[in-house]
Amino acid sequence: MIELSSDLTFTTLLILTAVAFAAGFINAISGGGGLITLPTLLWAGLPPLDALGTNKFQAVFGTLSSSFNYFQKGQLQLRPLWSGLVAAVIGSCLGTWAVTKLGVETLETLLPILIIAIALYFSFSPRISDIDSKPRMGSRPFNLLIGGGIGFYGGFFGPGMGAFYALAFAALLGFNMRKATASTKPLVLATNITSLAIFMLGGHFSLILGITMAAAQIIGARLGSNLVIAHGAKLIKPVIILVTLAIAIKLLLEP
Repeated sequence: MIELSSDLTFTTLLILTAVAFAAGFINAISGGGGLITLPTLLWAGLPPLDALGTNKFQAVFGTLSSSFNYFQKGQLQLRPLWSGLVAAVIGSCLGTWAVTKLGVETLETLLPILIIAIALYFSFSPRISDIDSKPRMGSRPFNLLIGGGIGFYGGFFGPGMGAFYALAFAALLGFNMRKATASTKPLVLATNITSLAIFMLGGHFSLILGITMAAAQIIGARLGSNLVIAHGAKLIKPVIILVTLAIAIKLLLEP
């Protein structure tokens, strides 16, 4: 067995790479890939802060891959999202600061309920389809409130962030599921890059491991986004429902 360091074996690296590929694939469709990468990094023996930083590092490249693919294939328009991106960055900074000052106990209690509600909405709402519906909010207040609010949540806690964004785009702006899923990616990317920068300034990430997992994320995200473009709501709805329920169950079972 080849030892890459005193703590990380070649076999462990292969497992982490395979997990990163799966996470990139899932993130491109629904979000929630961190549900499997972060626990696996902790299992591999990384200290918690290093695991969080490495997880953000590799996830950024997967999201960048799917964002580029959506943009290249005409599924993503960036210009309407600029104010939302700025709001997401500000929200992420505030959320990351807040989590260092406050406990997350209340959020951990409420989050499974919110995520189960999302799964139910995706299961039964007629607005979740391949056809645009009538918007319920203007793009400017949406970008400021939703971009900033979910950006704050992403910096503060994070699980299910992609599903929250997709729900907001579909329910409030009336986007079809291809467009909603594509539009979440730049906002998730902005939120994660902001959080990653803070971890990197503190030295809390593994560069070699992060690069290896990032390469797998890029490939998985490319394949996942291609499937979204090809199949739309009939693929996205069941995956989001399964992933959000899995996140809720995990949070409920954690001590």
